[in-house]
Amino acid sequence: MNTGQSITPPPLSAPRRAPLAAQVIATLRQQITSGQWPVGSRIPTEPELVEQLGVARNTVREAVRALAHNGLLDIRQGSGTYVVATSELAGVMHRRFAGADLGHVAELRSALETAGARLAARRRTDADLRQLDGLLARREAAWYSGEVEPFIDADRSLHMGVVSASHNEVLTAVYADLAEVLRAYLRQDVGEELRQEDYMDHARLLEAIRAQDADAASKEAASHTAEWGCL
Repeated sequence: MNTGQSITPPPLSAPRRAPLAAQVIATLRQQITSGQWPVGSRIPTEPELVEQLGVARNTVREAVRALAHNGLLDIRQGSGTYVVATSELAGVMHRRFAGADLGHVAELRSALETAGARLAARRRTDADLRQLDGLLARREAAWYSGEVEPFIDADRSLHMGVVSASHNEVLTAVYADLAEVLRAYLRQDVGEELRQEDYMDHARLLEAIRAQDADAASKEAASHTAEWGCL
């Protein structure tokens, strides 16, 4: 019933500062997403984080466990804590497809990279070409060094660069979130050593993108799944 008296709303609460653990989680996540702690790297130890952040050990432990639960970190007893994904979605992808059929992963890779290469040929800029040239040179140097892990990193970076040159933010984000899944299977296929008979030339892909030949770029990208020997 309306009594004619105005009702004064309660005062707004002052904005609350995020709980300390949430602040630490945000800080650690930023270190991961910015690339300061790249995938595969071991993060600072718990005592080091306590000193760096100026918070209690329990707060650091809670934050690390939260990020491990979300799939960004992997806590390995006796070894340390390692970065395994750059986002929560990437962590979910990594866990979801951990036991997936190798051929199915290669088919997905082919679909994404073929679309990315076709769009890159249409949309690439001069800056994209300079970046891709640098990434190709890095891949070649890594191959001839004979070291498996640097080559896998360089190969992944080049393919990521091609997809990025598509200038399709959604496609690029999905590919980035799946990058660790693709990397894991590439490592499995490469094995313990680089074999000359497995070498796959990527210069033709870049030339097709440079020439803005979308069909040729798409064809070259699709052929690269053959280096996994699973299609």
